[in-house]
Amino acid sequence: MDTGDLTHAIAPAHAPKLKELPATAICGNDITSSCLYVSALAIIYAGQYAWIALLMVGAVLFLFRKIYGEVVGALPLNGGAYNALLNTTSKRTASLAACLTLLSYMATAVISASEAMHYVHHLWEHFPVMYATIGLLAIFMGLTIMGIGESSMVAIIIFITHISTLTLLIIVGVVFLFNHGFDTFQINFTQPLPGGSIWRALFFGFAAAMLGISGFESSANFVEEQERGVFPKTLRNMWLAVTIFNPLTAFLVLAIIPMSEVPEHRDALLAYVGDVAGGKWLAILISINAAMVLSGAVLTSYVGVTGLVHRMTLDRCLPQFLLITNKRGTAYLIMVAFFLLCVSILIITEGDLGALAGVYTISFLSVMTLFGVGNILLKLRRGQLPRPVRASGWALFVAIGAVLTALVGNAILNPSYLFVFLKYFIPTVALVFFMLYRTTLLRLFTYLVKQFEGTFAKFLPFTSFRLKRLITEINSQQFVFFTRGDNIANINQVMRYIEDNEHTNRIKIVNVLGDNEHPPKKLMHEVDVLDRAYPDLDVDFIVIKGHFGPQLIDELSRKWNIPKNFMFIGSPGQRFHYGLQELGGVRLVI
Repeated sequence: MDTGDLTHAIAPAHAPKLKELPATAICGNDITSSCLYVSALAIIYAGQYAWIALLMVGAVLFLFRKIYGEVVGALPLNGGAYNALLNTTSKRTASLAACLTLLSYMATAVISASEAMHYVHHLWEHFPVMYATIGLLAIFMGLTIMGIGESSMVAIIIFITHISTLTLLIIVGVVFLFNHGFDTFQINFTQPLPGGSIWRALFFGFAAAMLGISGFESSANFVEEQERGVFPKTLRNMWLAVTIFNPLTAFLVLAIIPMSEVPEHRDALLAYVGDVAGGKWLAILISINAAMVLSGAVLTSYVGVTGLVHRMTLDRCLPQFLLITNKRGTAYLIMVAFFLLCVSILIITEGDLGALAGVYTISFLSVMTLFGVGNILLKLRRGQLPRPVRASGWALFVAIGAVLTALVGNAILNPSYLFVFLKYFIPTVALVFFMLYRTTLLRLFTYLVKQFEGTFAKFLPFTSFRLKRLITEINSQQFVFFTRGDNIANINQVMRYIEDNEHTNRIKIVNVLGDNEHPPKKLMHEVDVLDRAYPDLDVDFIVIKGHFGPQLIDELSRKWNIPKNFMFIGSPGQRFHYGLQELGGVRLVI
């Protein structure tokens, strides 16, 4: 099956769309699982002001609601930060964001699976954590291969159970305080502050607490699987969950147990607090719930990474065999590859959560920063593109500044994390950039082979002729730009973008005209001039009578065997009748 066939097979038109509850559950399990560990982190670094640090995180997340809402509302395609940057800047820049997101998902899956099994180990001392972690990763690989609809039912059950358990813990905690008073909180409030000052405590507490919003970016990576209007609701629901539960649980911890006991019980803090406030039954319930919701975060990683890798592979940033689908229309090789990578990282690190946390922290905070940058570029370069909401300039400045502050704070707290991150980041970037520059590397390899072909021909696995054929095959992929009669400067900009970012030597400039319109002779002359100006590109100018829209794009995509993500348009204005998502992945270049 060739690349074109794979591209069209990957997204069956009958695929069911997710409603608000299943979409919220898939990404909500990831972000709300933070309640199980973020209170301990915040208290260790912010002391008695931990709940304030967590409220600050909620305020930052409120700003990011509009930032994500504007970007994904304008570009409602899978890929998150990668998609935002792909449609506003170069493919190389977008690929960096994609690599960071992939690392974030890998670390999330391994950490969540391992932590879930550690909670089970807390209940059953002889439980084999390493083997069980691999088994859990395999189970969710199977669920996602079955399809996103089936896996979302599991996510809903886990999500509802988790929210109910947290609510029960808060109710039991409030009852405990009414019966025992606030003496413990008053004692904790008089303790010396970590670092010696409130500002230092809040700075490091905020930096550590920002880990509590990891997962907020997940919904943007499977937005195409959601019904229209669901995405902003998932952002609102995630924000409400962490803004309510995280500060409340931190406050209850400080009011129920001495602050000095937090480091000792940091791995299962809420279970310990539940034991103190309600008894052994509540501690067991919280431990079981923790194992479930952390397992749900593993599912989120699979769903998010599938949407992202699918989009990157369509854009030829990753090998095309990943697009092969099963009878359900699922790109199962993506899930299998992700599972194998997760298991390899787990084995290599021997389950060292500290090392994985280094990858996790820097990756996801960097992704949030890049999403903010994508929003700025969207305003500057795609100002006319319709979007349901707009983030204000001050909100962007504050939100990006807050995330950068958290990055600096985490780097100061754990400088060794940066080196661990680079160990994983560099090989990931190397693979993607190999795909982006593969024709250049193949030309270099062809030159080297040619130098030794005469003397060592029988020892060489490839001939220069075969390598040249491979380069020609890669470059044979055609690209399309739909023009509305743009001037020569705009079309020149498109051709420069394609020459700099894509592997091709063929481009079609398509001018779609209405019934009473005639081909502009000036435009035909200008395209002819550009054809001569780009000797490495074979330019065809095609005039088509008809109505530009999804039907015409579908028809031309099938007729020419050109995937829709290799078709480009300029930014549509407010009067354009269709949303970008209706065009099937057509990209913006000017």
